Amino acid sequence: MGGIIATNTTSDSTMLKKLTVNYDGSAFYPETPLNLQPNTRYTIQIISQEKSTETTQKNAWDLLEDMAGTYEAPEDWSSEPDHYLYGTPKRNSQNDKI
Repeated sequence: MGGIIATNTTSDSTMLKKLTVNYDGSAFYPETPLNLQPNTRYTIQIISQEKSTETTQKNAWDLLEDMAGTYEAPEDWSSEPDHYLYGTPKRNSQNDKI
């Protein structure tokens, strides 16, 4: 059993519809009736709902640490965000620290 989010890609407006389907190896079968136009092109996103067989005993901090990443940046990244985001001159140049 899995979930599908269908998006109509042929019209100017975006329509999102979430539904649950079963896949038999060759076709998707919705569990509820669909209110979609026939012969219309849709883009689907497939999200598996199968439960993991692996059980882990992680707390919230461990999960956050697994998801967190690092970004290599200059030392003054946090003190000069306007310079790095918008290209403005640095406020605290090396000459000001003398």
